[in-house]
Amino acid sequence: MERDERVVVFGEDVGVTGGVFRATDGLFARYGQARVIDTPLAEGVIAGAAIGLAIAGWVPVAEIQFLGFAHNGFNQVVDQLARVRYRSAGRFSAQVTLRAPYGGGVRAPELHSDAFEAHFTHAPGLKVIAPSTPADAKGLLLASIRDPDPVLFLEPLRGYRQVKGEVPAGDYTVELGEASVAREGSDVTVIAWSAAVQVALQAAEDAQAQGISVEVLDLRSLVPLDVKAIAASVSKTGRAVVVQEAPLTSGFAAEVVATIQEEAFFSLQAPIRRVAAPDVPYPVQMLEEHYVPNAERVLEAIVATTRD
Repeated sequence: MERDERVVVFGEDVGVTGGVFRATDGLFARYGQARVIDTPLAEGVIAGAAIGLAIAGWVPVAEIQFLGFAHNGFNQVVDQLARVRYRSAGRFSAQVTLRAPYGGGVRAPELHSDAFEAHFTHAPGLKVIAPSTPADAKGLLLASIRDPDPVLFLEPLRGYRQVKGEVPAGDYTVELGEASVAREGSDVTVIAWSAAVQVALQAAEDAQAQGISVEVLDLRSLVPLDVKAIAASVSKTGRAVVVQEAPLTSGFAAEVVATIQEEAFFSLQAPIRRVAAPDVPYPVQMLEEHYVPNAERVLEAIVATTRD
């Protein structure tokens, strides 16, 4: 916001309160109500306003307070925002970043934790980013804001309080569409994104105690997807486990599995396994501990694939 006066921030409670997770804390006092705007509880209005502002030359950073409520603005996001460049035959672009917390681990009420990322990765024209570390969150967010096309930026709820790490000072970006090897290994590749990366890393540590070397690939970007990184890792290890917080059926893990089949099939030494939530609605409160994939379940998949 300091370097680009076109950037405006708006959403539910982002101004005076500083966001429900204090992610925008201090911006209202520094940049004022003309650039940091509290909106009504209306996701369709938030997404629609972002489209108009972007076409008019602004750079909106809009917050959907929880991804589960983005369906209230689904038409605006998928049928309007994602298609601005296509529908205008390249005359306009929509430089919009939609921030949306999501995922389990904080015992939130219903519709606050659902991992609906696959619903949006199916929308051509929309980029979908899902960081797992503080450093990547900063670098990828800055890159998303500067990208000329719309980006859905997914922030793991667990990341706000439960994940810590060093963050480079100053202005820096992380390129969209590049995965990161979070842990080197040689026997199995575990592929994850967002908060599931931390789960995968713990499972990899537990597997090491059993003599299994696990490589953890953090996708960071779902759209665009780093196909080369996936193929390179699985070609090296010959085995793959894909972890997602979403229900199993039609989740983004299935897209990753299909990519592996196309790009690294002849390197596979065992069937690819998925670790996901069951195909039931997201449960409330303490029941989520039995719903969201944990390190124990990921370890079981790692051990099983080495025995196939």
